[in-house]
Amino acid sequence: MRIKNIKDIASKIKDERKKQNLTQTQLAGLCNVGLRFIVDLEAGKATCQIGKVLLVLDVLGINLIMED
Repeated sequence: MRIKNIKDIASKIKDERKKQNLTQTQLAGLCNVGLRFIVDLEAGKATCQIGKVLLVLDVLGINLIMED
């Protein structure tokens, strides 16, 4: 999947969370972040902290690969 913006990441995270039958609250607990962060992330809020975004991707088993 080519990522063009935060909305692309948000969509992938939301889809994977639902695929794993997790609520936003459950995912927040697994990632040790607040529910508000997950809600904002899935909404594509551009100011989400990249470190926490990477943590959520890791918890969901989503690999992020960068190429040049």
